[in-house]
Amino acid sequence: MTEFVQVKNFINGEFTDCVGMLDSFNPATGEIWAKIPDSGQNEVDAAVNAATHAFPRWSQTPQAKRSAILQKVADILESRLDEFAVAESRDQGKPVSLAKRMDIPRAVHNMRFFATSCLNHQEKANYMDIPGALNYTTRLPVGVAGLISPWNLPLYLLTFKLGPALASGNTVVCKPSEMTSVTAWMFCEVLSEAGVPPGVVNMVFGTGPKAGDALVRHPSVPLISFTGGTATASVIRAATATQCKKLSLELGGKNPGIIFEDADLEKCIPTTIRSSFVNQGEVCLCISRVFVQRSIYDRFLEKFIAEARAIKVGDPSAPDTGMGALVSKEHAAKVIGYIKRAAEGGATIQCGHGVDKGVDGSNGFHPKGYFVRPTIITNVKDNDAIMQEEVFGPVVCVVPFDNEEEVVRRANGVQYGLCATVWTSDASRLHRVARKLEAGTVWANCWLLRDLHMPFGGCKSSGVGRDGAVDSTEFYTEVKTVCVQIE
Repeated sequence: MTEFVQVKNFINGEFTDCVGMLDSFNPATGEIWAKIPDSGQNEVDAAVNAATHAFPRWSQTPQAKRSAILQKVADILESRLDEFAVAESRDQGKPVSLAKRMDIPRAVHNMRFFATSCLNHQEKANYMDIPGALNYTTRLPVGVAGLISPWNLPLYLLTFKLGPALASGNTVVCKPSEMTSVTAWMFCEVLSEAGVPPGVVNMVFGTGPKAGDALVRHPSVPLISFTGGTATASVIRAATATQCKKLSLELGGKNPGIIFEDADLEKCIPTTIRSSFVNQGEVCLCISRVFVQRSIYDRFLEKFIAEARAIKVGDPSAPDTGMGALVSKEHAAKVIGYIKRAAEGGATIQCGHGVDKGVDGSNGFHPKGYFVRPTIITNVKDNDAIMQEEVFGPVVCVVPFDNEEEVVRRANGVQYGLCATVWTSDASRLHRVARKLEAGTVWANCWLLRDLHMPFGGCKSSGVGRDGAVDSTEFYTEVKTVCVQIE
């Protein structure tokens, strides 16, 4: 891959120029490494028109053929795994090793999974004795799907939308994040090589207020799938309220990890380190509030801090780097601002930003990179901003609790409800607590084991709708009932 990249929109099977361009920065160096189209209404209109014209043919393509094309997409992407991993790291700031281990393999898996799951969907049928009629259902694609994906897991989450949308027979207009557009642009080559017909997949790059808003409001786009912030989702809901669009909104989280005194700390601590700091903490499923039963609090905290300090932060291309740079200068400033405000409010910064020194080139940091060390904060109150608001960075609060009833109440005491973890050896307590937690997913004695057959999504301000084998099919299709009187 060259050091400088010029991204183009992909419309109707061709790469097209855009008059306005945006700078895209390498988070590890703070330097411009790519130019991104600053698309607006004209580019979105062209993409939607292309998708609209491609829809009749793609929607009527036999499902087995669509499946075979998606399988080929997965094969080609897998053959270019290293190349895509390097680009994902340079664009987003994550370690190359993480992109090789998680991001690109999961993108491959997403395409393969939905390519096969679409072949196994079964329709419903029912016979009525009186008046002698047979009812059955059939599912049809919705039309042009608008897919808006985030910057934290760029290709991973784009394919999580693209796979089921295409498998169900829809055509799509994608709007990746303007901060991480390069792998989506590269992916267009893969789609063409695999035989995806022109107009079936269109990529329009640009900002949310311009390109995203034009896509969301477009009258010929009946379906929007969005992953991102809760505030943006509120704008989308308001903008589409009069158009009756189908919406899937996967939003933020302030996820609790609950650790009871009988937890297996040998397994719990490394997993909680990972769940707090993987991908620089820029994962909506990361745990940011750790509740530890008071009898083991001091022992847990000592080991937790030691393991956090052992994470090597620095050059994302180094094979032993455990954590890279945050996605942008502005986002790093936001995360640091939360840490500073917590300290000013009386919290204790146990390790990380402002405590552990040596943030310079000699320690693997580029002087202009957006690096923040894994930060652990204690002595905070449940109503503090650091405990209530989504920081979306390598920052975790660790607080003690005394009993089950108390910790469930405190864990539920935020506006979000995406996921949670529970650590205990007591099977009854595990099921009891999991049932009481207000979250779309609860992991017990583990974290981030994802089965795409199962529903995924959040409650409260963490989103609307679910994704998964059955749930995604239901979202990307309209069900029709046919009633035939036969007697």
